[in-house]
Amino acid sequence: MTLLPDFYHVEHIRSLSNNVYVAEVRLNPTHPIFDGHFPDNPVAPGVCMMQIVKELTETVEQKILFLVRASNVKFTALINPEKNALLQFEFEISYDKEGQVKVKNTTTFGETMALKLTHTYRVV
Repeated sequence: MTLLPDFYHVEHIRSLSNNVYVAEVRLNPTHPIFDGHFPDNPVAPGVCMMQIVKELTETVEQKILFLVRASNVKFTALINPEKNALLQFEFEISYDKEGQVKVKNTTTFGETMALKLTHTYRVV
């Protein structure tokens, strides 16, 4: 279940190796969140992009996760869903010695990197 129903649709997730995945995600440019963020110039909210990373990781790991740390979060390009609705999330999943899930993600549209981050989650 997604936090924002109908905000995005996962076209597919594929494994590149044992712990590296690529997901193609299509944003819904008519979602009401874009009415306020921002009128006549829609931009995907950064916190929503971070939530997508969490939900993709939950899907792959089949676990409910709780964000405990976000580091190296870099938003490098605005994501306008009317121009760049199809996004590619490449993420690497590993576990630390406490059993927490660590995710390194790069999000792109076309040749443009839009987001790069590292998250650590606790399994709920």
